[in-house]
Amino acid sequence: MSADLRHPIARVRGLGSARQGTHHWIAQRLTAIGLVPLSLWFLWSVLTLVGAEYADARSFVAQPWNAALLAAFVLLLFYHAKLGIQVVIEDYVHSKPAEVTLLVSNLFICLFAALFAVFSIVRIALGA
Repeated sequence: MSADLRHPIARVRGLGSARQGTHHWIAQRLTAIGLVPLSLWFLWSVLTLVGAEYADARSFVAQPWNAALLAAFVLLLFYHAKLGIQVVIEDYVHSKPAEVTLLVSNLFICLFAALFAVFSIVRIALGA
């Protein structure tokens, strides 16, 4: 027999675990781990291009491996940012309408920024 330790009001209101916390926590950690080597690669790339001409930077991004790594970096970065901002909103915004508005805004801003960045990388890589 399992004892329910929640207050009766919490049971009536349906308060309790949304069963999403573990997935969210793991996703944050995995994106952070993935960003470590990608950030080092990005830092190395930027440092090697310091003082280079625009054409040199463009040809660097046009190389398939560099374009793929840059796209992966951007996608992981925005997903990790979305997860982190979501936690801050859920923890510190106590008005339900404001929380929902900010969560939806966070989702769309990160999504559109990531799509715009990847679209820009593809355009540079294809020479358009």
